[in-house]
Amino acid sequence: MKATAIYLAALFSTALAGLTFAQENPLATDTGIINPDAAAKAFPKRGFSPYAGRNYPARVLWGDQHVHTGWSVDAGAFGNTLGPEEALRFARGEEVMSSLGEPAKLSRPLDWVAVTDHSDAAGVIFEIRDGNPVLMADPLGKRWHDLMASGEGVQAASEMIAAQSNNKIPPAMKDPKLALSVWEKNTSIMEKYNEPGRFTAFIGYEWTSNAGGGDNLHRNVIYRDGKDKADKAIPMTTFDSENPEDLWTWMANWEKSTGGSLLAIPHNGNLSNGRMFALHTFLGNPLTREWAETRARWEPMYEVTQIKGDGETQPSLSPTDEFANFEKWDQANLAGVPKEPGMLEREYARRALQEGLKLEQTLGVNPFKFGLAGSTDSHTALTTAEEDNFFGKHTGVEPTPGRWEHSVIKTEQVNVKGWQMSASGYTGVWATENTREAIWDALKRKEAYSTTGPRMTVRFFGGWDFDAKDAQTRMPAEAGYAKGIPMGGDLQRAPEGKAPTFLAAALKDPISGNLDRIQIIKGWVDAEGGLHEKVYDVAWSGDRKPGADGKLPPVGDTVDVENAVWTNTIGSPELIVAWKDPDFNPSLRAFYYVRVIEIPTPRWTAYDQKRFGIKMPENVPMTVTERAYTSPIWYTPEG
Repeated sequence: MKATAIYLAALFSTALAGLTFAQENPLATDTGIINPDAAAKAFPKRGFSPYAGRNYPARVLWGDQHVHTGWSVDAGAFGNTLGPEEALRFARGEEVMSSLGEPAKLSRPLDWVAVTDHSDAAGVIFEIRDGNPVLMADPLGKRWHDLMASGEGVQAASEMIAAQSNNKIPPAMKDPKLALSVWEKNTSIMEKYNEPGRFTAFIGYEWTSNAGGGDNLHRNVIYRDGKDKADKAIPMTTFDSENPEDLWTWMANWEKSTGGSLLAIPHNGNLSNGRMFALHTFLGNPLTREWAETRARWEPMYEVTQIKGDGETQPSLSPTDEFANFEKWDQANLAGVPKEPGMLEREYARRALQEGLKLEQTLGVNPFKFGLAGSTDSHTALTTAEEDNFFGKHTGVEPTPGRWEHSVIKTEQVNVKGWQMSASGYTGVWATENTREAIWDALKRKEAYSTTGPRMTVRFFGGWDFDAKDAQTRMPAEAGYAKGIPMGGDLQRAPEGKAPTFLAAALKDPISGNLDRIQIIKGWVDAEGGLHEKVYDVAWSGDRKPGADGKLPPVGDTVDVENAVWTNTIGSPELIVAWKDPDFNPSLRAFYYVRVIEIPTPRWTAYDQKRFGIKMPENVPMTVTERAYTSPIWYTPEG
């Protein structure tokens, strides 16, 4: 199950990477068989150096496509005094001072980041804090100013979210002149810090639909282009509309008028009270082919993990998945409105991927054909996703002895505590170079994956002819691309008598835990429209063997909670496998994605308990099994 170090070094340092072609493998014919002539062009005969002339990326680029600064209304109300410049300096590896006066620095710089402050009243929060007379003339503006002045920024932020959700924001906060001024300043900062080849600063914003008084339908809008095009229109706000379809229309109009390119990344379906992946439109109408095509076009990625909970799956939806109950926020929507039965089915990525297969059968298009990204959604301007360096969701829960018991969401019926925050996550992108264009293109074609924080290197290919030798060759990426497609791609019309095969590989983060196992998650829809899933353990550390129930024994646990340390005496630094689907039915639509599980390591709560000399209750988790989720590979019977 375990590859040698020399093979894996080759796998990740030189060979395992992705072609910057279209989403579907350009080497394949319409039957899914590789075209030899195309392969010869993609992998030309080389001279002495095996790396000269490569036309695919050689390393993963790490980033965060979702971070807020004090320019966001809620972040500013919570007390964040840092702006976009501090966020960018921090992301690229510099030391900055947090809003509470704590020196902060990443263990390693990120390669790229998107500062996505809320477009609704961006920058206005500083005017409220400073007592702008125009805003003070409105009772709500005056109240929020007073709350922040008295240290009640969390209450002020909660009231602002409610007011925005119910369209009761003071008119002065919607002033388009102010919005344009803030936007142009924002794009100038992004241009200042964008350094092609070294560090990418994306222009972006968050469109923050809290429909129905708190149902989270938020999207991050990411620009491929620079200031010259971005400044041609101010970002869309929910003052204009809370309907995602109107956002897609805005994006289409912007692209048409500027010649630029946009994509949107939704997040936190777990806080949408069943609306993120609803099987009807925002207005309650039946889904149509046009709607499905539009959503699939504009939303190629979904943010599957972040501070406000993990969104892969949920125990009630995946009862046989032993790793399904991970970092869950399942009580309510963003405003604390409790969930009702049936809502969870429309909130999680794996179920949505299954529903997408079913919708494709009836609509002809899969609207939920998305890759899987990770992010922090930090409102501190600090993109921290490591357990021992976690600065929390917002300034109110930056590191202090009592942050674990702070209420993040609190109503009469719901109380989400600070300890439930998840120190997550990042997005790994396979791109040919560190530029806006190359990284954006990789996101668009879904050649990207999410992690809950560790920077483990993961590759995933699908095809019809992978075998054990492909997991042991000197240049496995060439086998991957010559014989198949990368994550985010499509397999179509199985050749007679063949089942799909996959090449999956993972290399640990050098400063994180060893690897427990690689799993391949399969979802499919049967001939009657029934939804199915199965989790396959395909590679694992040690000499464990599955039991009679098919389950692999646990890897063990070396965490010393009292001292917040662990040892890598269990697990493996690398895993690689070629695997063939043993249950393949060529007539049924399916998807496959990789989930990599680390050995247990200390959770941020254990680090806080040790550093601050405190004791948390028994119900507070002290360990975490970090993980990665790749974008899927889809199989379609016709094509």
